[in-house]
Parts: sequence; C-alpha cells; structure tokens
Amino acid sequence: MTPPGEKREKRSAGLLLFRHTENGLEVLLGHMGGPFFAKRDAGAWTVPKGEYEPDEPSWDAARREFREELGLAPPDGEAVPLGEVKQAGGKIVTVWAIEADLDPATVVPGTFVMEWPPRSGRTQEFPELDRVQWLGLDRAREVVVKAQATFLDRLAEHSA
Repeated sequence: MTPPGEKREKRSAGLLLFRHTENGLEVLLGHMGGPFFAKRDAGAWTVPKGEYEPDEPSWDAARREFREELGLAPPDGEAVPLGEVKQAGGKIVTVWAIEADLDPATVVPGTFVMEWPPRSGRTQEFPELDRVQWLGLDRAREVVVKAQATFLDRLAEHSA
C-alpha cells in the first residue's frame, strides 16, 4: 500500500502476440476504445495490457489482462521477455511476446464506464479495445503508442 501523500508509479503488463507470415513478422495490436481515441490512428494502438498492483506478479497480470482485454484465454507458448518501457504519462509497461495465431473476429473486448460527454452526469460503457488487428512491424510502428515501439524493435531483434 502506498503511504498517504506518496504517488505510486502506475504499472501495466501485457502480451504481444506475433506470427510469421509470407509478408514478414506481424503483431497483434488493439485500438483503444472510447471517445478520446475514436478518430485517432497514430498513437491509439496498444499491446493488450492493463494495470496491476505491486503485490501481483507482472507475468500473472499480463495473462489476466489479456483475458480481460480480449475475452480470450492467453495462448500457451514460449514467452519472450521484451522488458519494460516508461510511457510519456509515466506508466511503466512490461511486455512478453508469444508466437501464436488468433482470429481477431473471435475477440470479445472488455468494457469500461466513464462519464460522457464530460460534466453531463451521464455515464456510457465503451470497449477497452474497439478493434484488434494483425499489423506488419512497419505499420505497427506508425500507429502504436510511441514508447511501445521499443517492444517491436526488441521483438524484431529476437526474431532475426
């Protein structure tokens, strides 16, 4: 527990699925749901991930969040640790890559509730991820949250 007045760094953990295709390496990313990202592409895609508390192992959190974000069991397979990055907002994100294939049409995203429109007193439910897609590394680098591009580079090095 964080002492009163002390700010705790937020941490997220996630799984980056990848597959080898005739067009090269592809990764599975999700477009963040909700009104803030509805009309954005660049910087609006992410590794399926979520926050966890300090007493939860990050690997367990990554697998739990995969299930929560995509509505599917996390795949089995060799987990390649891609380390961590610090995003612009200060959140520390830890990611593992797993080689697996998944049909994006089978995804049933988790949801969140927020007041929308702002200061309206009304709440609406939005999907955590409004779409999930396989992207080649070049396209993924164009649209992923900036700091998370490091995970793509680390995966490319591992897969070389």
